[in-house]
Amino acid sequence: MRYKITLLLFALVWAGMIIRLYHVSVKSNFYYEGLAKANVERKEFIKPVRGEITDRNGNLLAMNQIGFSLSIKPHLSMKAKEGKKSQLEQAVDILLETFPDLNKTTMMKVYKKKSSPYNHKFIKVVDFIHYADMMSAYPKLSMYENLKIEAETKRYYPYGRYCAHLIGYTGRSNTKENEADEVVDVVGKVGKSGLERYYNEFLQGELGYQINKVTARNRAIDVLEKMMPKDNRNLTLNIDVDLQKMIFEHFKEQEGVAIVMRTNGEILAAVSYPAYDPNLFVGGISSKAWRALQEDLKHPFTNKIIHGTYPPGSSIKMGMALAFDKAKPGILEKSEYCKGYMTIGNSSHRFRCWKHSGHGTVYLRKAIMQSCDVYFYKKSLQVGIDAMARNLRSFGLGVKTGVDLPREYNGVIPDKGWKMKRFKQPWFLGETVIAAIGQGYDLVTPLQVVRYTNLVATGNLVTPKVAKKMNDREVNTTIVPMEFNAHSLSEVRKGMYDVCNTPGGTAYRLMHDLPIKVAGKTGTSQVTSIPQGVGKRLKESELAYFHRSHAWITTYAPYDDPQFVVTVLIEHGGHGGSTSAPMAGDIYRWLHKNGYFKSKLKKEIDTAVITGEEPQESPELKKKKENIRKRNEELRKKSSSGLSLF
Repeated sequence: MRYKITLLLFALVWAGMIIRLYHVSVKSNFYYEGLAKANVERKEFIKPVRGEITDRNGNLLAMNQIGFSLSIKPHLSMKAKEGKKSQLEQAVDILLETFPDLNKTTMMKVYKKKSSPYNHKFIKVVDFIHYADMMSAYPKLSMYENLKIEAETKRYYPYGRYCAHLIGYTGRSNTKENEADEVVDVVGKVGKSGLERYYNEFLQGELGYQINKVTARNRAIDVLEKMMPKDNRNLTLNIDVDLQKMIFEHFKEQEGVAIVMRTNGEILAAVSYPAYDPNLFVGGISSKAWRALQEDLKHPFTNKIIHGTYPPGSSIKMGMALAFDKAKPGILEKSEYCKGYMTIGNSSHRFRCWKHSGHGTVYLRKAIMQSCDVYFYKKSLQVGIDAMARNLRSFGLGVKTGVDLPREYNGVIPDKGWKMKRFKQPWFLGETVIAAIGQGYDLVTPLQVVRYTNLVATGNLVTPKVAKKMNDREVNTTIVPMEFNAHSLSEVRKGMYDVCNTPGGTAYRLMHDLPIKVAGKTGTSQVTSIPQGVGKRLKESELAYFHRSHAWITTYAPYDDPQFVVTVLIEHGGHGGSTSAPMAGDIYRWLHKNGYFKSKLKKEIDTAVITGEEPQESPELKKKKENIRKRNEELRKKSSSGLSLF
């Protein structure tokens, strides 16, 4: 036994010695070989140039200003000797002699923060100097071995506020973003919002690199390997910036959202008003400017297109009617009688129609045309909230649209389960009645209303898209056909036609004389309830601003050949027929004037698709393209000089 224990101990000792020998002679060799290689080779990354963003006609919406960054060599002495300045201070003073507007304290602070014995990279102390400003100084600064000048680009948004909520902006990356993406870590900038964020990986490109042979003093003496970056990945949008500008300027003193979408899902314009200047964020926004944006009661920083959630009001009634029909086929064939209000059971609580005297006998078409509330109250009690909510969500309300913008909100289309989970309370019949006219807990985004209106117009549930092309690759949208009762859908559409084209329609006065036939629905979504004791409600203009209702109008055109959906929401605007309709009408006039409804052009394009031939460009279109080309050249020329582009 003693003999076996001795042999075991002997074997363990030798095993340990062999393992240690392997570690020292073999495994550690790879580690020290790597260290040795790092001492003779230095890999430097080459930054890719961020791609540009243009509208459908080629107008630059996001571009790069050309310039340079300034860096200081690491490990410089920071202490003065014998009355002389330290090496760091000497280097900083050279920069100040050349560019007096630089901040010495900031540069010193940045250098000291990033300097360490383990850092062998030059430390960037100036992010951006314009090309024209650097040209005269370059010969002098390039003579100092402690300074490094690198080509740099700075993002610029020529249209500023007009496209802020769509384009977004780039900003300095944080530690979390650097750790998640190698390109971001090297470039130091990342898309923070809008398309800049959603398509960041595509726009930023891929890193290049150069491996240099270096001396013991880290001086490059030879290039061993080089790979150029994959960059200039450009994004073309469906947006027409001229339409975008027209809508933006139309808002003036009002706040809200306006969206124009082709029936195939292409977003032609989308304005959230008010907006902010994205150029404020490119170099880092001041705390004062940021605080002003956050405290502004008009919320200019909020992208109301996908982050604004509002009660849909009567704009939900087309979808609600189709939801009734899906849940209980044949329910829409029966009329309802409106005497101006209704009650539930033995309750004395009156659920009132907007028309105090009532609408009398109401069929579906009239219910849409005159927006009768009681019609929808009574139908909802026959169907129930769960079936209503299930169908409305399938129509695209209360769910994300899938648009190519980041962090889209869901909104709320409530049911019994939702309320129990949210409030730990049961559902009441009165809440079903209120939900039927787009009030109560109902909350939707403007883009959801656009998408669902398109469904009513075409029978297709589409995925909206802002981007058209990633370089030459098309950004495709998803189109899902949905089945409806043909008669019910036809009556809903006729009701929408009457809203805009038949006397008595809620938008007739402002929409009947357009150059094309429009179908639509107005909506007034209350933000405060009306007490039962109030016999007659005050006019919207008599209410305090934040107590006024939101004003909706959602439309499509032409009625007999749907090509565009236009939805406008004016916050605290009162009635959609009087407040939102004028803007919707002007949008359709603009589209018509600029050839978007020309059937001849449509036929030419369709023929070109079939035959594979390019459609002939009109002289007007050629002139427009040439003007855009000249404008873009002027923008790029000015961007390199540091001059204001507007």
